[in-house]
Amino acid sequence: MEPTMPNPFALLWRQFKIEWRLYLRDRAAMFWTFAFPLLMLFGFGVIFRSGGPPALTLVRIAPAHETARDQAFVKALREGRINVVTLDAKHAEERWKKGDTIAQLESVGAGYRLHLNSYLLAQGQVVALAASQAFLVAQARVNGAPEPERIPMMIESTGHAHSTNYAAFLVPGLVGLNLLSTGLFAVGMVTVAYREKGKYRRLAVTPLPKWVFLGGQILQRVTSVLLQTVLLLVAAWLAFDITNQGSYLVFTALVVFGTATFIAMGFALSSFASTVETYGAVSNLAFFPMMLLSGVYFRLDGAPQWLQKAVLILPLSPFLRALRAVYNDGATLQGHAFGLIVLAAWAALSFVFAVKRFRWV
Repeated sequence: MEPTMPNPFALLWRQFKIEWRLYLRDRAAMFWTFAFPLLMLFGFGVIFRSGGPPALTLVRIAPAHETARDQAFVKALREGRINVVTLDAKHAEERWKKGDTIAQLESVGAGYRLHLNSYLLAQGQVVALAASQAFLVAQARVNGAPEPERIPMMIESTGHAHSTNYAAFLVPGLVGLNLLSTGLFAVGMVTVAYREKGKYRRLAVTPLPKWVFLGGQILQRVTSVLLQTVLLLVAAWLAFDITNQGSYLVFTALVVFGTATFIAMGFALSSFASTVETYGAVSNLAFFPMMLLSGVYFRLDGAPQWLQKAVLILPLSPFLRALRAVYNDGATLQGHAFGLIVLAAWAALSFVFAVKRFRWV
């Protein structure tokens, strides 16, 4: 009588539970997977909790003689929500050399001159625009002419659905970074480690189907990613009153799509290395450019145009744009076709490459 083979799905379930037990024993992996993203969210969320515009300060060198126009100018600046700090020339220069000054205003003849700190140019340009508008208002008041109408300013997100809040911006970034880390490190690194230690070679002589072994690993990574995402969303809701503005179905579909893409990338990259040390270098070459340039923590608005366009071919960049559109603005995926095509291309190419180059020994 021939022995009956165990139910393959029962084997898969057993392998899935084994992978979770092994994972739960690794305290370092548990920390970086679950605790670290929450620490980043709470840390940056508290530091940049205010949803309003950043406080902008204009350092004004005290003129030798205060005129009515000077007083009108300062009043108009403060009405424009610019913090005006008046210092003598010596103290103003000391503050400038320390790099603490965004913009510095001084009287020159019958007019004014504005110095902008090149290291804080983004904030300085905002101050310069506000100062120009305030100057026109002050001139009109001094001359008794009708005041020019100030342009109203509103701070809101691109979809008009959520106030500007850095924590809201950060949550999708951390979700995407978790998916990338899972694919490149929890999948790719483990694959290389198992191969280097001969675990795959020993597996080849056991009756356990290889697809069951790999399937158990993939399922464990997918469920851990979903758990990470739920924890982040709940933490954002409890701590910062931030919730998903769009469809949870679309949001979940994007997370699953991103998980599949980055897991495929992890398997593909693992074929380039025979040791864990080598894979560490290979994976970091892919990980750090995407982490720094794809908009996880900040956008590249001040970067050259060619760089802003170039990063769109990295899979994490279009993924985060689509995820933020859904989460922060309640948008649909309409208008993100190009980004989703880029993501799908990375997923397909990585999968095909991983299948062709994957080896057990």
